[in-house]
Amino acid sequence: MSGKVSGIVAAAIIGLTILGMTGGRAEDGLYQWQSIPFGGGGYVSGFAYHPKQANLLYARTDVGGLYRFDYDSGSWLQLLDSLGRDDGDLKGVLSIALDPNNPQKVYVAGGMYLGQWSRKGAILRSDDQGGTWQKTELPIHVGGNSDGRGSGERLVVDPHDGKVLWFGSNADGLWKSTDGGESFHNVSSPVVSMSLVAIDPETGEVYLGSVDGDGGLLVSRDSGRSFSRAAGTPPQVPQHMAFARDGSVYVAFAEARDNKTLNPSNAENGSVWKRDVAGQWSDVTPVKPDSNVKFGYSGIDVGPDGTIAVSTLDRWNGGDDIYLSRDGGRHWMGLRDKSHHDMTSYPWLTDFAHGQEQMGSWDSDLKINPFNKDEMIYVGPWVSRNLSDAGVGKPVQWDFRTRNLEETCVMQLVAPIQGAKVMAAMGDDAGAAWYDITKPPFEALFRPARETNRSIDYASARPSFMARTSDGGPTYGYTSEDGGRTWKPFPATPYKPPKDGHDWRSPGVLAISAGGASIVWVPEKENAYYSTDNGRTWRESSGWPTSGRERQLVVISDKAADNVFYVFDAAGTIYISTDGGAHFQPMIEGVPKIESWEQSQLAVVPDRVRDLWLAAPYGLLHSPDFNTPMTKVPRVTVAWAVGFGAPMVKGGYPAVYMWGKVKNQEGIWRSDDKGESWRRINDDAHQFAGMLITGDMREPGVVYIAPGARGLMVGRPAK
Repeated sequence: MSGKVSGIVAAAIIGLTILGMTGGRAEDGLYQWQSIPFGGGGYVSGFAYHPKQANLLYARTDVGGLYRFDYDSGSWLQLLDSLGRDDGDLKGVLSIALDPNNPQKVYVAGGMYLGQWSRKGAILRSDDQGGTWQKTELPIHVGGNSDGRGSGERLVVDPHDGKVLWFGSNADGLWKSTDGGESFHNVSSPVVSMSLVAIDPETGEVYLGSVDGDGGLLVSRDSGRSFSRAAGTPPQVPQHMAFARDGSVYVAFAEARDNKTLNPSNAENGSVWKRDVAGQWSDVTPVKPDSNVKFGYSGIDVGPDGTIAVSTLDRWNGGDDIYLSRDGGRHWMGLRDKSHHDMTSYPWLTDFAHGQEQMGSWDSDLKINPFNKDEMIYVGPWVSRNLSDAGVGKPVQWDFRTRNLEETCVMQLVAPIQGAKVMAAMGDDAGAAWYDITKPPFEALFRPARETNRSIDYASARPSFMARTSDGGPTYGYTSEDGGRTWKPFPATPYKPPKDGHDWRSPGVLAISAGGASIVWVPEKENAYYSTDNGRTWRESSGWPTSGRERQLVVISDKAADNVFYVFDAAGTIYISTDGGAHFQPMIEGVPKIESWEQSQLAVVPDRVRDLWLAAPYGLLHSPDFNTPMTKVPRVTVAWAVGFGAPMVKGGYPAVYMWGKVKNQEGIWRSDDKGESWRRINDDAHQFAGMLITGDMREPGVVYIAPGARGLMVGRPAK
C-alpha cells in the first residue's frame, strides 16, 4: 500500500531548522496504569450503597463507566476497564442494581444512545463486586447518555428472590429476568418509556415511573402482572424513590413541557410525595416551584435515623439546594446556607464555582449511608462529614470525593517535548497542562474552567507559547506566553458562530508551528486560516482540501521544522504547507479513502522532519521521509490512534505507541523498531474501550492515554 510522493514539496522543506532530542533507557515489562489527577468534572449520574454491608458504595456515570469506592484508600476503583472497543458504549451506565441479600452481586444496564446507529444495550452482571463481568445482550437500545439518565434506578433485583430482576427501558417497555440476569424477556406493561423501577422491600409491590404522556407513578400488587396509577400521586415523572425503615415511602417528581427530556435538564415543575404506613399519599414538597422560579425535584433518600433528604433539579434562579426533614416531611430546612464545600484540593472547582458556596448543579441523585447518618453523597461527588449537625449551629462540611474518579472527556492530548509533561483540552472543564502528573494542575489550569476546549498545541522550540480553541470566550480561543499559567483571548478569530436556525459548528482545532512563527486554525467544516502575528489577523489558507467543508479536518504541525503543517484529507491525500499555512499542496496521493464514520489519525514524529504515520481502519501506514511513500506496517490489522515516545535505547528511533489490532488482537501496543515488531503493553483487564494516546518524549517507556471519558492516565513498565 503506497502513495505518490511530491518531489516539489521535498525540495521546499530543505534548509529549515531541525530540532534534536535524546533519550535514555528504561526497563521493559508489563505496564501499570494510573490516573493523572484533575478532579473529575463530568456528570456522575447516580449512587448506590449496599443496604446490608457497610462501606460498599458504587457510583455510575453517563459516559465513563462504573466505580466502587475503596474506604481504606479513599479512592474510587473503575470497574469497567475490561470493556474493549466494540463494547465501549456499555460504559454509558443507565442503571445499577445491587442484590440486597448478596453483597457480592452487582448488575449494570449499559448502553450509550437510543439512535439506531448506536450499539444496542446489555446487562452486565458480576459475582465479585465488579471485579469480573458476564454480559447479557439486549435486543433494544439503552440510553446511558440520553435524556432522562439522571433518574432511576431502572434496574432492580427483587429483594425476595435474587433470581428475579426488572428493567424499565428508555423507550422499549418493561423487561424481566428470572434466571439472575442471564436472559431477559419483554413483559406487558401500560407504559413504553420508564424513569424508574422499584420494589417495596416490605410489601413486594412493584413500582414504575412513567415518562409516557404526563408521566405518573404506577404500582403493581400482583408481582408485575398488572399496574395501576398510585392513587393521589401527581401527573409528573417520578425521578427517584426511597423506602424508609418504618414502612413509609418517598418519591421525588419533576416535569417539563416534554417529559421525555427530563433529568438532568429542562425540569420546570416538581414535587415530593409521601406514602405513609397506612398507604395514604400526601404532598410533602419543601418549596413549591412557581412561574418565577421553575425547577423540579430529583434525588431522594432516607437515612438510618429517619432523616429525609431531597434535591432540587434545574433551579437556575437562585441555585439548587438539598432539603432535610427529621419529622417525616412536615418541616424542612435547606442546606445551602448551612454548608461549607472544601474546594482547595482541586483548583478547577474554585474557578468553576467562582469561589462561591453552592450546592452544585444537575443534582440528580443523593444517597445517605445506611450505616452512617453523617455521610451523604450527592452528584459531584460531594460527601458530607457531619450531616447530623445540620440545623444545630454547625456548618455541614463537604469533601469533593473524586480521587481516581476522573469523569472528564479529553478532546485532545499532547505531550510536549519540553515544558509541561502533558496537556489536555477537555469538554466542559477546559483542561490543563501538568508539570507534575502526581498532583492536580494548580500551576497551569486552563481558565475559564466552565468552557469546552477543542484543541491545544504548543511551539516545540518555544514551549512556553501555547494556544487553544474554546466553545466560549470573546474570540473562541486563547494564547499563553508562560506555559499555560496565564491566558488571554486571541485578539481576533476566524471562527464565525452559526446563525440561528443553522446547524451548530464548533470552533474546531488549531496547531502552532515548531518555532511559534505561525498558527493554523481550522473551524469545524470550514477552510483553514493562518496567522503570523499571534492571532491579531487571520487569512484564509489556499489549497485546503475541499472535503474540509464536509467534516472536521485536523491540522498538525511539524515539531522539528518551523512553519510546516500537514493535514490528511480522508478522500486519500496528505497535504503539506511549508510557508506557515498560507498555502497547502498535495504531498502524498493515493492513500486509501476513509469513510466519514471511520476513525483515523495523522501524526508526525516530534523530533524528525516529515516522519509521518497514519492510523486508519485498514492498518497503520508510515512514510519516514520524502523518498519513501506511505507503506503499510506489517501485521497491524487496524489502527485507531498512534503516538510517539522517547526511544528505549539512547539515539534509537522513538517508541511508537498504538491503540489498535496486531494480528487481529486488540490492545495498546509499543514498537521499538519502527513497527517491525510489537509488544502488547495492556492486558484484558485494562482495555479502556477507547482512547487518545501519546508517548513521553523525555522519559522512555512512559505513555499517556485518555481512555474514553475518564480523564488522563499514565502507563509505565512495571518494575
